[in-house]
Amino acid sequence: MALHDYNELNDMHIDALREIGNIGSGNAASSLAMMLAVQVDISVPVVRILDYEQVMDELGGPEQMIVGLLLCLDGDVNGMIMFLLHQEFANKLLESLLGEDPPDVGAQGEINEMAYSALQEVANIMAASYVNAIGSLTDLNINISVPSMCVDMLGAILSVPAIHYANISDKMIFIEDKFSGENLETPNHILLIPDVESLGKIMDRLGIEL
Repeated sequence: MALHDYNELNDMHIDALREIGNIGSGNAASSLAMMLAVQVDISVPVVRILDYEQVMDELGGPEQMIVGLLLCLDGDVNGMIMFLLHQEFANKLLESLLGEDPPDVGAQGEINEMAYSALQEVANIMAASYVNAIGSLTDLNINISVPSMCVDMLGAILSVPAIHYANISDKMIFIEDKFSGENLETPNHILLIPDVESLGKIMDRLGIEL
């Protein structure tokens, strides 16, 4: 039986996605620790299937300023992965990466080229962590695009996947965990949005009945 909609996912499917989130988050924490040269711990991720309105409620409403980092997936899996960073976390990352007086991610969305490049690299590393987790569990080949980044209100940032997937589903895989380390403690939010065919392919490779 084929998967037709995110609403068809059951508890067994969510458990499989949680395992992907566990491995991806662990890999991301290890990569960030190497990049920042400090220990980074991560909580067990919470994985839920939410719609766009629920994601906005979880993150403080549509007017909440967020740093959004979007990467497209293609190959055996098509879709998007988006990282949603609160400004405070983004600024702490920049402080660790670029020195004591880093360029700030401004409240009105201003960001200079150095900060943009640094956060793009963080997105690359984190996206590779999750994509590699899917690939290692399923033996699927997945490519990721160069990250595009925007500092804007959450409602505007979420409009991109909402429009792109309007004809597929209003749901997405919402992964929430928490990074902690030296002078660093922050929630981390990932939106994993494979198209429905790709999601079915992942479940099939994991041996989970649809």
